[in-house]
Amino acid sequence: MKRSQVNEIIKQSDEFIRSFGFRLPGFAYWSVEEFRKNAPRAAGIIEAGLGWDITDYGAGDFDKMGLFLFTTRNGSQADLSAGGGMCYAEKIMISRHDQISPMHRHILKTEDIINRGGATLAIEMFESDPDGQLDPKAPVPVVCDGMDYEFEAGHVLTLQPGESVTLRPGNWHKFWGEGGDVLIGEVSAVNDDNTDNIFTDPIGRFASIEEDTAPLHLLVSDYESFLK
Repeated sequence: MKRSQVNEIIKQSDEFIRSFGFRLPGFAYWSVEEFRKNAPRAAGIIEAGLGWDITDYGAGDFDKMGLFLFTTRNGSQADLSAGGGMCYAEKIMISRHDQISPMHRHILKTEDIINRGGATLAIEMFESDPDGQLDPKAPVPVVCDGMDYEFEAGHVLTLQPGESVTLRPGNWHKFWGEGGDVLIGEVSAVNDDNTDNIFTDPIGRFASIEEDTAPLHLLVSDYESFLK
């Protein structure tokens, strides 16, 4: 992805988020220089991977396959392993009309996916076989707003604004906005996007950025190279 495209997606996404009354934290709007200046006391932001996250999954066509995310909070794997402390994470996301977030599962993370507003959120679901691979026949057990359901393999669950689904490790899922763009909330266990995403196809979690202009704001994937 070109940096100019990333900058424009940030602007559009911030406007879309604000239209639903949601506000991002102050550090979201730091310039590169402000981030560098604040880096010593922002170690928790950097280490937890909080901030802007825009991906085309390495496919090079964000409109067809991609996702906007902003991680607002994220605990530590140490706390999760110990069973106490900050064991949770939260994201706000935007899935555009017919924009696919490809089929994947998580190894450790349980997550609630919530339609926070906009169009319909469509989620195609499968269960894992004993080896962790996608099982094309096994029924899929999930919880929707506190109620248990069991769907057929490949079922497309549709969530209207205010509705949610709980996805546990082993639940394969891909999703998209149906009929328009969707604001999505994610409340989950501690999030590790470097190791806890398993895709059916060999794709990348983060986008490769072509620096055709200066960053408007840093992405989570920029921290290592820009804040050394």
